[in-house]
Amino acid sequence: MSEALWGKLIDMVPAMLWVVFAFVVYLGLRKPLREALPRMTKIGALGVVEVEFAEVERLLTKAVESSGQEETEPLVSRADRQAVIRRLDHAAVYLKGGRILWVDDLPEGNSYLTALFRQLGMVVDEVTSTDEALAHLERNAYDLVISDIHREMDGQAGIKMLHTFRARGINLPVVIHAARFDPTLGVDPMIFGGTNRVDDVVHYVIDIMERVRLGDG
Repeated sequence: MSEALWGKLIDMVPAMLWVVFAFVVYLGLRKPLREALPRMTKIGALGVVEVEFAEVERLLTKAVESSGQEETEPLVSRADRQAVIRRLDHAAVYLKGGRILWVDDLPEGNSYLTALFRQLGMVVDEVTSTDEALAHLERNAYDLVISDIHREMDGQAGIKMLHTFRARGINLPVVIHAARFDPTLGVDPMIFGGTNRVDDVVHYVIDIMERVRLGDG
């Protein structure tokens, strides 16, 4: 082999090494980048930031930590939280602009979840009684209601509220979020889903909003 050819080959070595290096880096970072993408800022078609998934994930984690997780069975794991984030990455477009009426006499217990839904572009109005809920429903349109069951001294306040809704012709899907929810006692037909788990609440809201947006509700 001529010296000239050897010289050309030697000159090509640095470029080839950079190609190999870039390929190795790609292989090493491919999985972490793929897992991180759903948590990065989501950019809309016009370049407008729609959702900051890092903040959504933080709020979800805080909601789980503050929810008395020891009362849930099974526990809400990190994998459960990641499943919510992955689903929100695809369903956020359905939630944006949705309206939730949340009925709970202890609204501070839902602060992280309400912040999460608002971060996703939803309107969340919070009330503490059935009377307040009815007043809001007369003035505003909502896509769903989230409610507790036990309020003050009435252990069935949330269920009685559903009876009032039906009597007044209010037909909205209702998600029951209560530590003492027991479906074995019977489930009212208006109840779309009931749970004591934070992740389930988010999944139910996604389910409802997908039906609303796709015309299946």
